[in-house]
Amino acid sequence: MNRQTRTLIVVALAIVLASVASYAVYRAIQRIPVREVAVASHFTVVATERLPVGTLVEARQLQLVAWPESAPVAGGFRTIEEVVGRGLISEVVQNEPVTETKLAVREAGGGLPPSIPQGMRAMSVRVNDMSGVAGFAVPGTRVDVIVTVKPDRESVSRVVVSNVQVLTSGTKFDPQTARTGEAMPAPVVTLLVTPQDAERIALAQTEGAIMLALRNPLDVVEVETKGVRMSGLLAAPDAPPVRTVVQGRPRVVAPPPPPPPPPPYTVETIRGAQRSQVVVEPAQQAR
Repeated sequence: MNRQTRTLIVVALAIVLASVASYAVYRAIQRIPVREVAVASHFTVVATERLPVGTLVEARQLQLVAWPESAPVAGGFRTIEEVVGRGLISEVVQNEPVTETKLAVREAGGGLPPSIPQGMRAMSVRVNDMSGVAGFAVPGTRVDVIVTVKPDRESVSRVVVSNVQVLTSGTKFDPQTARTGEAMPAPVVTLLVTPQDAERIALAQTEGAIMLALRNPLDVVEVETKGVRMSGLLAAPDAPPVRTVVQGRPRVVAPPPPPPPPPPYTVETIRGAQRSQVVVEPAQQAR
C-alpha cells in the first residue's frame, strides 16, 4: 500500500467520524425540550424617582415599562395620563408600579389633605426643642400628648391623648425622615387625631402647657392615667404593707402605727416648804 492510498483511507475515516459526531449532536439537540419565555404584551406605569406622600404627580416622574401579561399589577395603570395630576397618599419608591391604592381622587389635589383618613382630623400643636422631644417627633412617629395645668392653684400633669401619629414636623411632610432616625426641630407639629381628641388638645393648649412623649411604634396600647398633682409629687412615700403567713396562707397586715412622742421633761424645784415643777420645751432640751 503506497502513501497516497493510506492518505485517502485516513481522510475517509475522518469524514465518516465527523459525520457520525455531527449526527449525534443533532439528535441530542432535537431531544432538548422547548422552553417558552414570557414576552411582555402590555405596559404599566412606574415611578422614575422616589415620590413622598402628598406629591402631586407630574408626567416627568413617570414612565411606561413592559410588563408580562401573566402577572399583571393589581390596580395599575397602562397610560401616564391616568396618573398625572393626582396626589399620593402613600409613598412610592423608584421603579415601583403606581397603583390606585396609592393615589387620592383627582379632585383632592396634593399635599396633606388627601392623606387624612375619613373620620380623622389633622391638628397642629406648638412645641419647642424640649416639648417636641428634641426634634425626634418627625412624620410617621407616634406620641402621647401631656398637658400641665393649674386648677385650684395646684399644678396637675396628665396624658390627655395617647398613641397619635405625627403627620408633619413644621411644614415638611416626608416619612422618610423617620426611617433615617434624623431629628427635625420645628416650632409646630401636626398630629392625626379623632374629632374628640382634637377638642381635648385644643382645650389643653388654651389652659396649659403641651408636652409630647415619644412612643415605640410597636407599642399601640392606649394609656389612661389619673395624672399627678404637686402635692402627690412632693409627698413622702407610704410605708409598705407587712406580709405575714397565717396557717400557710399569706395575709397583708397594715404597718404598725408610729410610736408616740416622748413625754416632756419636768424640773422640780424645792424652796423651803414650797415645791414647784417646770416643763422643759423640746427646743430648750436641745440647747
